[in-house]
Amino acid sequence: MKVLANDGISKSGIKALEKGGFEVITTKVAQEQVANYINKNAISVLLVRSATKVRQDIIDNCPTLKVIGRGGVGMDNIDVDYAREKGIHVINTPASSSESVAELVFAHLFSGVRFLHDANRNMPLEGDSNFEGLKKAYANGIELKGKTLGIIGFGKIGKAVAKIGLGLGMRVIASDKFVGNAEIKVDFYNGQFINVDIVTEPMEDILKHSDFISLHVPAQDGYVIGKEEFEQMKDGVGIVNASRGGVINEVELIEALDNGKVLFAGLDVFEEEPTPAVQVLMHPKISLTPHIGAATLEAQDRIGTELAEQIISLLKSEI
Repeated sequence: MKVLANDGISKSGIKALEKGGFEVITTKVAQEQVANYINKNAISVLLVRSATKVRQDIIDNCPTLKVIGRGGVGMDNIDVDYAREKGIHVINTPASSSESVAELVFAHLFSGVRFLHDANRNMPLEGDSNFEGLKKAYANGIELKGKTLGIIGFGKIGKAVAKIGLGLGMRVIASDKFVGNAEIKVDFYNGQFINVDIVTEPMEDILKHSDFISLHVPAQDGYVIGKEEFEQMKDGVGIVNASRGGVINEVELIEALDNGKVLFAGLDVFEEEPTPAVQVLMHPKISLTPHIGAATLEAQDRIGTELAEQIISLLKSEI
């Protein structure tokens, strides 16, 4: 059986699949040619990340396809229900990238509270001629310890963010329509740990009480954060979105940054991805990354291995 990993797969994933009796193809096929390639090469398994879209046209026109796998959490680039109605297995790896995304959230938080994103732009330009001026400009940093971190969306990634926040000494509060409470286990390097119970609250309370807000929600039709939500936040709040583009109204975000309601934002995802708005890219109060939440070597190894294990389990009788 053949596997097309169109958006790539880790060496550990390839090794596991080959050991399981699969042939793995890592050729990058253009979106408009995916269906033809699958049919021409009798592909049984299509693996994607966020780049390749698997819509009804591919599902309808590829009779050899048995499994569609998403390396990561969100599956908004796949017509999941339609594929399953057609008898195709659709799988993802919800746990594999949680820690990597959570660490990126805090990279943005640390960058924001110490102005690193802006300092790294200006130091090469003015560091030799305006050192004291820049020192004064970035002198009003903020510590995360003791502050309130509000998490909107308390799934696996939200809980991983909570662990880091608790480890830093932050007060962590959370909101989720489907999670009432959770026990967060905070592990330390020497095998010790603490358990912290977090009971979720209405989103209005998260907006009202948080010093920093991190979003971990799936793609959806409307905004989660817009003008009304910004108005409910504390003055000087920091906000990070490493979930999906389009859950924050970027026009309202820019306005909130300009009027001081929001101190800084950290964005890994964008409304107009992969061509984010210039106003967002150029704003001095936004820390930017190009959708790399799960892009660590460790996460990609876990993703590849987890996909391989699921595929082998689903198709072992046919290998």
